[in-house]
Amino acid sequence: MLALKRRMYAAISKKYMNDCSSYNSLEVRRGCRSKKQARATFAAHNVPHAKGQIIFGPLAAYNFVKEHGFPVVIKPNVSGFSRGSYFPINNYKELFKALALAKIWWPTTVIEQYLEGRNYRVVVIEGEIMSAIERFPPTVVGNGKDSIRDLAKAENAIREEMGLFPTIYPIKETEQTISHLAKQGLTFDSVPEDQQKITLFYRIALAPGGTINTIDKTTIAPENEALFLNVLKMFNANILGIDVIMDQGLDVPHDQQKCILLEVNSRPYLKMHDVPRHGEREDLTPYYQKLDNLNITQSDTF
Repeated sequence: MLALKRRMYAAISKKYMNDCSSYNSLEVRRGCRSKKQARATFAAHNVPHAKGQIIFGPLAAYNFVKEHGFPVVIKPNVSGFSRGSYFPINNYKELFKALALAKIWWPTTVIEQYLEGRNYRVVVIEGEIMSAIERFPPTVVGNGKDSIRDLAKAENAIREEMGLFPTIYPIKETEQTISHLAKQGLTFDSVPEDQQKITLFYRIALAPGGTINTIDKTTIAPENEALFLNVLKMFNANILGIDVIMDQGLDVPHDQQKCILLEVNSRPYLKMHDVPRHGEREDLTPYYQKLDNLNITQSDTF
C-alpha cells in the first residue's frame, strides 16, 4: 500500500507540482493542504485573514455574499499555482460561473472576502525570510503610439532577452486575454496613452504571463517579519510560502494597514523567485544548502 501511495504521489507531483520544493514532512504538508485548515490556524492565533467558508453549491455562495458583500474570491479547497481560482468577483454572474469552473479542480469550493491591494509571496524558513516577491498580472505600459499587441510583443522580447522563459510565460493573444480587454473597452489594436498600464488577465498567475518583482528584505517592517516567522512556527514547518495581500506594502506594519493572509504553501514554487522582471535577482544558494541538510520524513508520500 505504501509503495502504491508513493507512486500515486509521484504521478500527482509530476503533473501538478512539477519543480515545487519538498522540504516539509508528510504531517506538515497534510496540515497545510486545504484553505480551511489555514484559516482555522490563522483564526486560532489572531492572524489577519479573509473571512471565508467551504461551500458546495450556489445557495451558500449567495448567502455568503449577502452577508459580506463583493468582491470575493472563488477557489478550490485544494489546489496549487492558483489553478481554478477566480478573483476579484464583483457580481452574481461572475460568481456562479466561477463556482462551476472551480469544481473542475476539486469537489469542494472556498469562498473568501477579497482585498484589493498588493499581492505578495513571502518564503520563510527557520529564523529568517528566504525571499519576498510581489506578483503582478500580465501587464503592458502604453507609450501613446503602439498598440497593445505591439506592446505585448515588445514585452515578450524583453523577457526572452532576460532569460525569464520558461518559468515566466509570454503574454499571449487568447480568448481569455481578448475577453479581459473587452471588459475594459479595449482590443489588441487599441493604443494606450503614455504610461497607461493595461492588464491583460484577471488573475495574478504565471501561466497567462504574470510577472514577479523581488522585494529588498531589509525594507520589510520588523512587525511583518515577526508575523511571517510566527506563521512558520504555527504550522511547525521547515519552509512555507505565505500568500498575503496588503493595501500599502511590506514596509508598513500589518496592523497599520488593511492586511489579509490568504494561505500557506508547504511546497512553494521557489523557481519563480529566480526570475524577477524587476528588482534584483537574489542568490538563494545559502538557503537551499540549509534546507538540503534537513532530514525530511516521508517526503515522497502524499
